Amino acid sequence: MNKKAILGLLVAVFIPILCYLILKYASESAVDMPRKYLLDTVVTRVEKGKMITDSVWHKTSNITLQNHLGETVSLYDKQGKIMVVDFFFTSCRSICPGLTRNMSKLQQSFLKGGNVRNKIDTSIVQFVSFTVDPEHDSVSVLKDYADRFGVNHDNWWMLTGSKDSIYRFAYEELKVDKFSEEPMSPDFVHTTRFVLLDKDRYVRGYYNGLDSTSLSKLARDIGFLMLEKDKKKKSTVFMQIIDLSWLWLIIVLAVIFFVLYMRSRRKING
Repeated sequence: MNKKAILGLLVAVFIPILCYLILKYASESAVDMPRKYLLDTVVTRVEKGKMITDSVWHKTSNITLQNHLGETVSLYDKQGKIMVVDFFFTSCRSICPGLTRNMSKLQQSFLKGGNVRNKIDTSIVQFVSFTVDPEHDSVSVLKDYADRFGVNHDNWWMLTGSKDSIYRFAYEELKVDKFSEEPMSPDFVHTTRFVLLDKDRYVRGYYNGLDSTSLSKLARDIGFLMLEKDKKKKSTVFMQIIDLSWLWLIIVLAVIFFVLYMRSRRKING
């Protein structure tokens, strides 16, 4: 083959792959992922003569409490799951029943295949409700409350335990009072907020648990986080290219067509 033929062959092989990668990258980068909210600090370093700035985001620490089934559980027990968190108390007659009902609706939205006769897919999201009145809300009280609202125990915890631990977690770890327009007393966590945590326990959003528009955004953001890539994992682009059997078939056909075309051109040119 002459140089032009080799160049044409390379073009026939690599253009489909290049187009696929460009389209794949563009489609991924077009998604507006939920941002991280709580910035701990900014670290600067010099790398190859350039000043690089890194944001260090606040990672929610672990907490161990009792759920409404009497089990001792920890926030980090559910590795690889997104979490939706809220705060309530069972004797509340204002916002709490509405928050629990809406959390229940959100849980039901994860029915497998969208079929109401199917079981809830509990592998995606863990719902967590902290009582802010643990002196009254014992395990048995929480169990009765959960049953009243049809809580699926497989992926929803109602938690009780040390009041100091719960309040410290709310204000120091989740910072439920930040970016909030509603007044909130430091002595009593009473908020309409749902907090979204990603799989690594970073806060990715605050939502009004009584507002349908805000809840729709929460459901959408959960979907985005389900698709979010783990930056620590090695790229699988090369393996994906190998697995693209349909693309390789097109390339092979293009190469065969190119070779046959070049032969016919040679015959014509004598």
